[in-house]
Amino acid sequence: MKNRAVFLDRDGTLMEEVHYCGDPSKVRVFPGVAAALRQLKEAGFLLIVVSNQSGIGRGLITEAEYHTVQEELLRQLGSELIDACYYSPEIPGAASIRRKPEPGMLLEAAQEFGIDLSRSFLIGDKQSDIECGKRAGIRTIQVMTGYGREQGTDADFTAEDFPSAALKVLDLRSE
Repeated sequence: MKNRAVFLDRDGTLMEEVHYCGDPSKVRVFPGVAAALRQLKEAGFLLIVVSNQSGIGRGLITEAEYHTVQEELLRQLGSELIDACYYSPEIPGAASIRRKPEPGMLLEAAQEFGIDLSRSFLIGDKQSDIECGKRAGIRTIQVMTGYGREQGTDADFTAEDFPSAALKVLDLRSE
């Protein structure tokens, strides 16, 4: 049997939205996120961060700064909880199969980790996250943190925040 995964947007979903965050001192994980990730991990889900990082492509942050921010996020969450992190540095409009809403990062992870996409979920705050999940054939949950309240959604489900979204995943895992 293939693995199940929860694909996680980073900015606005796991941590506060900071435009083009290149400073690890600005990383603020939302309350309850680490505990919710632990519940998902204990339920047997792989946890994979998929993040657009156009600040790199725009020259606003460096890849080294991105990695420093990512390391701080993992430190605050507990690095043992996250199985992999993928990011797309391309700017909007660039030809890319990896930049959300394209599903390339999800498909890459599915191949690398033997993931059954039909039994997996994507949690994000933007419509591009939701579209990415739909293009990959997985169930989607839009959180109302980050840009969630500002953007309409055609997500399969909505949740107030990440802990609520994690509970929804746990409720739906056997379907």
